[in-house]
Amino acid sequence: MTEVPKFSYDAGVALDLEGTSPSQQVSSSNKDGMDIDSESTYSFLNASSDINSVDSEGETEFTCHNDSSIDHIEFNKCTEHEGRSPKTCTIDKNDHSPGVSNDNQVETDAEDKHMPETPEAPCSASSGSIQGINDEGGVYIVPNLGVEFHSEDHAYKCYNKYALMEGFSIRKDFINRSKVTGLVVSRRYTCHRQGYGSTKHDLNMNKPRKETRTGCLAHMTITRQPNGKYRVIHFETSHNHIFVTPLTAHLLPSQKRISFVEAVEAESAGNPVPYGVPKLGMGFDSEDHAYEFYNSYAGRMGFSVRKDYVNRSKIDGTVASRRYTCFREGYRQKDKRGFKVKRPRKETRVGCMAQLVISRQADGRYRATHFEEHHNHELVSACKVRMLRSQKRASQTLEHSASECSGMQPKSLTELLVTGVGPPDISSCDPLDHEMILTSKHARYVKQEEAESIQRYFQTKKLKEPSFSFSMQLDVEEQMINFFWADEKMMVDYGDFGDVVCFDTTYCLNRDQRPLVLFLGTNNNRQVLVFGAGFLYDDTVQSFKWLFRTFIKSMSGRKPKTILTDQGSVISEAVVSELPDSHHRLCTWQVYQNALKQLSEVVANSDSFASDLCGCFFNPDKEDFISSWKGLLDTYGLWENEWLHRKFELREKWALSYGKHVFSADIETVLLSEDSITSFRKYLKPESHILQYVKHFGKVVNDWRYKELEANYDMGQQLPKLMGDIIMLTQARDLYTPMIFEIFHREYENFLNLVINQCVDSVSSVEYRVCSYGHVRGYEVLYTAEYDSVVCSCMKFQSVGILCSHALKVLDCRNVKIVPSQYVLKRWTRDARA
Repeated sequence: MTEVPKFSYDAGVALDLEGTSPSQQVSSSNKDGMDIDSESTYSFLNASSDINSVDSEGETEFTCHNDSSIDHIEFNKCTEHEGRSPKTCTIDKNDHSPGVSNDNQVETDAEDKHMPETPEAPCSASSGSIQGINDEGGVYIVPNLGVEFHSEDHAYKCYNKYALMEGFSIRKDFINRSKVTGLVVSRRYTCHRQGYGSTKHDLNMNKPRKETRTGCLAHMTITRQPNGKYRVIHFETSHNHIFVTPLTAHLLPSQKRISFVEAVEAESAGNPVPYGVPKLGMGFDSEDHAYEFYNSYAGRMGFSVRKDYVNRSKIDGTVASRRYTCFREGYRQKDKRGFKVKRPRKETRVGCMAQLVISRQADGRYRATHFEEHHNHELVSACKVRMLRSQKRASQTLEHSASECSGMQPKSLTELLVTGVGPPDISSCDPLDHEMILTSKHARYVKQEEAESIQRYFQTKKLKEPSFSFSMQLDVEEQMINFFWADEKMMVDYGDFGDVVCFDTTYCLNRDQRPLVLFLGTNNNRQVLVFGAGFLYDDTVQSFKWLFRTFIKSMSGRKPKTILTDQGSVISEAVVSELPDSHHRLCTWQVYQNALKQLSEVVANSDSFASDLCGCFFNPDKEDFISSWKGLLDTYGLWENEWLHRKFELREKWALSYGKHVFSADIETVLLSEDSITSFRKYLKPESHILQYVKHFGKVVNDWRYKELEANYDMGQQLPKLMGDIIMLTQARDLYTPMIFEIFHREYENFLNLVINQCVDSVSSVEYRVCSYGHVRGYEVLYTAEYDSVVCSCMKFQSVGILCSHALKVLDCRNVKIVPSQYVLKRWTRDARA
C-alpha cells in the first residue's frame, strides 16, 4: 500500500508532526488555522482498549486480536442513507476493472451525474448500483454503500476524487489494524470539517487559529472482507457547510496532498524540471540548499526572500518544515507611538502571497510542498536586484568565499569590477591623438613604466567593453604627458544628465600631487556623476583644448549647455575655442575650495571660519551676499587680503546670487556635500603608482553608482509622506524623485507663510509682489494667464529648475492647483533616464 505523505496546508504552511505530543496529533490545527490531517490510532486486545504510543503518522490505532472478523468490535452500524441522490450508472457484468469486486463491475458517464433520487442499497447488499468514472489515471469508483475497493489506498483515492467533484476535502480519521498481521481491518475517512477545533491554547497565541471545523458528520467507513477487498459499510453524505467552487477545489488540503504525491512521483520518474524554477515535489538536500535555490530564483525574478516560519522537531530540534516568503509578505503592525515617530520606517509590505514551503521527508531530504509564484506588486529590474536584502547577503557570501579560495585579502565587489586582467601585448586600438602632439618637451610627465601599465590596463578594458574610451597626448619626445578615459556608464550618464558639467581642476593647483582633472555632473537624485577623468601634466592652452576636444568626442559630439570651471585665462581660452555655445561660469564650489587653501591659516585658527565662508559664498540672495561678505571681512580682519579682493571683483562670474539666469542644476551645492571627491587627495601622492589610483578611482565611482541604485530602488519601494491631501503635492510626489520632491515640498511649505502685498494688472499679464509675512522686502512675480506662465525675480526656476515658493503662491492665488507642465524638468523626474 502506498502511503500518502502527511502534510497539511493553509496559505502555504506545512507542518511536520514529528516531535509533537500524541494529544496534539489526535486533533489539532495548524498555525494559520488549517486542520492538520492527523489520524487517530488505538490498540485493542480481546475487546479491551489499550492506548498505544502514537506512530509517525499520528494515527490512533485499533488493533484486533483476531483479524478473521471484525465482529469483536461493533463499529459504525450500517444504516440506510436518507435523502441521498445517487448517480445512475451503467453496469457491465463483463467489465473487470482493477480494484473492483467482480460482482460490482461498473462504469459511469460524466453526463450521468445528476439523476432522480433512488433508494440506496443497505450495507449488506452486494452493491447493485456501483458507479465508476473513467479518469486519465485509471478507474475511480463513486463511493456508495456496499461498494468494494481493491485496497484502502484505492478507497481513499476514490473518495478523494468524489470529494473533489463535490467540493470538500477529506481527512483520514480512524484506523483499526489487526494485531496478528498488522493489516488494516477498518478505516474511516471524514470531511475535513469534522469535529471541532481545540480552544485550549488560543488565549496564549499571538495569532489565534482560524476555525475550520464545523462538526460535519459526512464520512465513509470501509472494512476488510475475507476476499481481501474493502467494502463501504457506512456512507454519510450530508454536510453542514458550503462546498467550494470548482475553481478553488484544487486548493483543498487533500487535493494539494495528491498533487504533491504526484509531483514527487514525477520527479522520481525522472521527468524534466525547469532549470532554476521551483516546482511542487522538488527535493533539496538541506534547508540551506532550498533557501539558496529559492533566493537565486528570486534574484532572477526581481524580489527578495524572507525566512518566515519554521517548525522544529521537539525530539532533536531539526527543522521539520519551513516557509520562505517574498519580502513584501504580510502587513506591518500599526506603530503604537502613532504620529510621535519623527522618522517613520518605510512601508514595504503589501500582503504578497508568493512563497515556497518545504517539509522534511522520511529519507531526511526536504521537498517543496507548496509553491506560489504570483506577486501582487511590481518586481524590480535586473539592474536593481543587487539592492535587495537577500541578494546583498548572497553577494557578500559569494565575495567572502571567493576571497577565501584565492587566499587573498577580501575585496569589495566594486573593486573587483574595475580590476583589469589581460595579456600585455594588446594593440587593438590606437589611443594617441596624433594631431594634438605637444611641440615642446615638458618637465613633468608620466613615467615610462607607468605609461605602459596604464595603456595595457585601458586596452584590456577596451576589449571587455568596446564602448570604453581612452586617449593619450604625447610631447615632442613621445613621452605620455596627458591622458583621459571614460567608460560606457559615464557616457550613458552624460547622455541623460550632461546638460551641466563641472570641470574640476582643484588637484592641479598642488604641485606635490598628480594633476587629476574630472568632468562631474548630477543625476535626478542630486547625486554626483563622473562623466570622464584624466591626468593633465601640461597645463597649457593646447593641452586643455585637447582635453575638451577628447571629452566631447567620447560623448558622441554632444556639448553641455553649461560648463563650470575654475578661474584662469588658459581654461577660459580653451572653453571659448572648443565649447563656444556653452554657458561658461566659474564654479562656486571650486572657488570655495581654493579659498580654504589660500586662507588655511585662518581656517586653522578658527573653528567657525569655514562655515561662515561657506554661508557667504553659497548665499542665493544678492543683498545678503554683500552684507555677509562685509561681515566676514570685519569678523576675521581680512580687509587687507588681496586674494579675497580679487575674488570679490569677479563675483558676477562665480557667486550664486549673480548667476541665477544660467541653469546650473544646483551642482555647486551638491559637490559641497560630497566628501569622496576630496578623499582623492591621499591617493595622488607621486610615490604611489598611477595604476593604483586609477583602480581606486574606479572603486569610488562604482560606490557612487551603487548609491544611485539604492536611491532608485528606494524610490520604487516607497513614497514620501505628504503634509496633507493636497493635489499639487500628490502630483509632484508622483513626478519628482524623493530628493527633488523634498526641495519642492519645502518650497510649498514656505509659500504658506507668504502674502501678496500688491497686484498690478496689464493687458496680457499680472504682476504680483510677494513677501514673507511680517517682512517688507519681497519679490516680483509676473503671471500670464494664457499660458499659466509665472516668472519670479528670485529666478530659482531658471537656475535650479524647481518652482520657488513665490511662484507657487501666485499659482495658488490664480487657482492653479497643479504644476504646469512647462515647469517640470524631465531631468528631475523619476523618468529622467527613460
